[in-house]
Amino acid sequence: MAVIKPMIRSNICINAHPVGCARDTENQIEFAKKQKTNKGIKSAKEGGYAPKNVLVLGCSTGYGLSSRITAAFEYGADTIGVSFEKEPTVTKGGTPGFYNNKAFDRAAAKAGLKATTFNMDAFSDECRQAVIDEAKKWGVKFDLIVYSLASPVRTDPDTKIMYKSVIKPVGKPYGGWAIDMITEKLSKLEAQPAEGDDIANTVKVMGGEDWERWIKMLSEADVIAEGCKSVAYSYIGPKYSQPVYRDGTIGAAKKDLEARAKVIDASLKKIGGGAWVSVNKALVTRSSSVIPIIMLYLGCLFKVQKAAGTHEGCKEQMDRLFRERLYRDDKTVPTDSEGRIRIDDLELDPAIQSELDKHMEAINESNVLEHIDIEGIRKDFLNINGFAVDGVDYEKEITDMTAID
Repeated sequence: MAVIKPMIRSNICINAHPVGCARDTENQIEFAKKQKTNKGIKSAKEGGYAPKNVLVLGCSTGYGLSSRITAAFEYGADTIGVSFEKEPTVTKGGTPGFYNNKAFDRAAAKAGLKATTFNMDAFSDECRQAVIDEAKKWGVKFDLIVYSLASPVRTDPDTKIMYKSVIKPVGKPYGGWAIDMITEKLSKLEAQPAEGDDIANTVKVMGGEDWERWIKMLSEADVIAEGCKSVAYSYIGPKYSQPVYRDGTIGAAKKDLEARAKVIDASLKKIGGGAWVSVNKALVTRSSSVIPIIMLYLGCLFKVQKAAGTHEGCKEQMDRLFRERLYRDDKTVPTDSEGRIRIDDLELDPAIQSELDKHMEAINESNVLEHIDIEGIRKDFLNINGFAVDGVDYEKEITDMTAID
């Protein structure tokens, strides 16, 4: 028996709270249910314009989890999810995604929604075959495929070579202030530029090759429905993050993702569907907490957007993606001139960025807490691993690390 407290090393939380993760997932589910009621959203069974059978690749955290929750509990879809999680034992904890998936599966069963979650390497052909077999067992074809994989490594199914991705700038170092989530102290950090095969390897892991392979195998197995939509997620961001994101190694991968989206789109258009890259808002992630400048930018962004009433988390972003982009009443999908869906529009609103600039330019070691929403970014940082979730008794001892009650 033990009381589980967050274990934070170098601005990364290395453990998870089972009950907290489950409660956070349940809170997202309740939000989706309320949106369904408040916005009058109808499932396909209720005669609405909505997905019926959804595949979510990378379903356990962040935008992938919120996509699955929105599809299921707001739009009434049956779902298959894939993610690769460390499973817990009675005495040793698992990854946050394990508990999130368990909570989702339990809630889906209670709501009468069909759901299967595969704990497998989504980059493998064995996983693709398992999903195909499950779809055929259900007797369904996917009408929405969400690609939300984020991983440091990928093994090429053909060559069996493992590639590693990195988040680095290109050409020159990227540095600036970073804030410690716990001590609230500023320190200088510098990310060294990519070298060797860093860019090519990151493209191999985080680009669009695997997404394209998924669509190809699913199509050849005849488990893609007429009119199927597919969406993958990306980020562009403001001037502050450009050197390490859009102009860095991860940006090269996302540009590859966008190029391959056009190929996938052409194939799905033949059956009345389409494929898009959705450019989403910046959020607190495990990686963002250790990159120079990024957490300060997020802290300023949270402060400014909350004051303006336009702040969104994962669940709000995915609700808007489905409701205002993918499943509009007029059945159009609004995009920018590059064919991308933009739900980062509120973040990049000129008025928001102008106000944010004032805070970013004024920050120093003595006034940082005046210019950022430290409580907001810290809460999101802890919530990722099931800590600081409202309604959870963190003084209660946990006797079984596999349980979510």
